[in-house]
Amino acid sequence: MDHDRSARVWGAIRAVADGASPSLAHAVSACAQALSAAGAGLAMTRDGGLLEPVLATSPEIGELDELQFELGEGPSGEAATISAPVLNPDLAGVAAGRRWPAFAAAGGARGVRGVFAFPVAAGAARVGVLTVYRREPGPLQREQLEEALVFADALFVLALDSRHGVSPDLDEVIGAAFTARRAEVHQAAGRLASQQRISVTDALLRLRAHAYSSGLSLYTVAVDVMSDRLHLDGDLATGGHPPRQPDPTDPTDPEQDEKEQEED
Repeated sequence: MDHDRSARVWGAIRAVADGASPSLAHAVSACAQALSAAGAGLAMTRDGGLLEPVLATSPEIGELDELQFELGEGPSGEAATISAPVLNPDLAGVAAGRRWPAFAAAGGARGVRGVFAFPVAAGAARVGVLTVYRREPGPLQREQLEEALVFADALFVLALDSRHGVSPDLDEVIGAAFTARRAEVHQAAGRLASQQRISVTDALLRLRAHAYSSGLSLYTVAVDVMSDRLHLDGDLATGGHPPRQPDPTDPTDPEQDEKEQEED
């Protein structure tokens, strides 16, 4: 039976790959399809450290994975911490609200109800977490749960090359995310900590809080802090933050767009 299920999972991954070599992205997409989910995301870790969202089946799902990182709460991080699946059948439920108050509210506002996180690991070797998002409340059926676990195993196999350690696919995906986003976020936290004479942990919490309240990504907030477009002054901690200054050289800056619309 286990062999048959494994064969079905790999068959589903190859079907999504459509003749190409199966990749992490193919496996994540195949898992979402197999579980009739709204989507799925993959967050990775290096050396057992913090998770970094690296793959998602859609921008909306990517935002949910990113939100867990920004808030510092959610099933993905919990699954990585306890090295076991975290299965939440309904974000609108009382239990989810107590467990992850900010994430449960944000996920529910986006129409997501069930969230299921599965460690991508084998023994002490931890690679990341596969998180599945569903619109409908309710637990996974036994067959679905067992299939999701096999998809997590498949992702582990795809992530690790038996001859060379980490596969080129994983290096390319996770390397870009860590070097671009993680470094910028921690540099901003270090700068804020030095300026306000607080711990780096408290500085990171302040960055996360501003990202959540402003609707900006944590990476955007970090870039703005490092470029002096945003100042999270300590004396404004209880009175709000000064407005972020738009970047006139960046056509993708949402606040610059709003400023131009007001002038028109």
